[in-house]
Amino acid sequence: MEQKSVKKNFLMNTLLTMSAFIFPLITYPYVSPILSPSGMGSVSFATSIATYFTMFAQLGIPTYGIRACALARDDKKALTKTVQELLIINIVMMILSYIVFFILLFTVPQMKDEKTLFIVVGSMVWLNCIGMNWMYQGLEEYTFITVWSVVCKTISVVAMLLLVHAKSDYIIYGGLSIFASYGSSLANFFYAHKFIDLKPVGHYHFRKHLRHVGIFFAMSCATTIYTNLDIVMLGFMKTNVDVGYYQMAVKIKNILVSLVTSLGTVMLPRASYYIGQGDMKRFRAIAQDALHFVWLVAVPLAVYTVLFASQGIYFISSAEFTGSILPMQIVMPTLIFIGLTNIIGMQILVPTGNEMYVLYSEIAGAAVDFVINLLLIPHLASAGAAIGTLAAEAVVLGVQYHYTKPMIRKLLKRIPYGKLLTANAAAAILSVFCRHLELVSSLRWNSFLILAISCILFFVVYLAVLLLLKEPLVLTFQKQVHQWLMRRKEA
Repeated sequence: MEQKSVKKNFLMNTLLTMSAFIFPLITYPYVSPILSPSGMGSVSFATSIATYFTMFAQLGIPTYGIRACALARDDKKALTKTVQELLIINIVMMILSYIVFFILLFTVPQMKDEKTLFIVVGSMVWLNCIGMNWMYQGLEEYTFITVWSVVCKTISVVAMLLLVHAKSDYIIYGGLSIFASYGSSLANFFYAHKFIDLKPVGHYHFRKHLRHVGIFFAMSCATTIYTNLDIVMLGFMKTNVDVGYYQMAVKIKNILVSLVTSLGTVMLPRASYYIGQGDMKRFRAIAQDALHFVWLVAVPLAVYTVLFASQGIYFISSAEFTGSILPMQIVMPTLIFIGLTNIIGMQILVPTGNEMYVLYSEIAGAAVDFVINLLLIPHLASAGAAIGTLAAEAVVLGVQYHYTKPMIRKLLKRIPYGKLLTANAAAAILSVFCRHLELVSSLRWNSFLILAISCILFFVVYLAVLLLLKEPLVLTFQKQVHQWLMRRKEA
């Protein structure tokens, strides 16, 4: 199979990430004042519960499948058999998950009271199953994934503006949110025949996948537990209003996390391919670039969003969500932790067959998250949940670093921390005064203007300082952009 361009894949994944950013940027300012923290919290609580059932149905296949398809992509027969085996396992687990889901739906009061919402949001389970995103990622078909994801998000935005008009429309909002995230699974399923044969090949060997799938499933369990545990515990221990506050902060964080991890996402199949070919030099090179990219992007995003958290909340939602500001400021440093663990875990440990160490780190993170949530949520509500998430991500990073210390230490030494720190400090000092601007009377539009001015100022200063200091990765990007412009001019 033809080798895909990492640059093109990164561009497509960045466009996909930007669409995930633009979608809430358009819908949240419209939807959140209508639905209020209570309505938004109800949808978030239901989605978090449904995510657990999706996790059991997927059984670790989303990550293992990428590696398995990447290794088999040069042989259509082997690829077809691998995909069909994994899909059958996925379907069986989906059926079992739905059996448990519907039993709980009619017995657990918090679910029974919102039966319709849970059924609508629960559609993510079967959509995830038929989508086979792991196959497309393993084959590095990011263009197809991006195009259809953008189409579904666009349809959802239009439908949301047309259909969500009252607080009681939160179920419609939940359904459209699921379609925005998973609607492209339908296109994925029908387009799969371009890469594999859909006719059953028979003579399946499920056992060879079960050990690896089991490990990745355990990893998925640990990750899903500590990434959704906060909202679930808030929903049971506090109110949907507290869930609404917290989910607003987490939504913004997740958008930025997608941007930070976009390079690592497209490099997982390439890293697996290099390992399979025994090309360790190129493997280490892309790991180095990915770690450098995380420091370059994650730190300024974390600094900026902590400084301008209130303006971000007021623009995307309303004054009703003031309770989201502190949780957002607490949780934003996780951008750095998650960015690094995405590279160390998913690009270094997983391709080299050391996924057990990723599992250990995530179990440790889940345990820490649970204990801190249990202690702090009763007293600090959403802020306590944010502290739990921050601590959990720090623990995950610490454990993964421990297991990769010899290699990671060498790679991290090459990153110019002094230049990055200087650029971030200069950008923060020169932009922080924008927080007190009073440009218009409307809270939302004043917040928007502050964000626009401060964002331009912060990141222009940041890039200018890095260019002056000759930061190597920034200079590489500058050179590539210049070459592209020259080719366009010559054409």
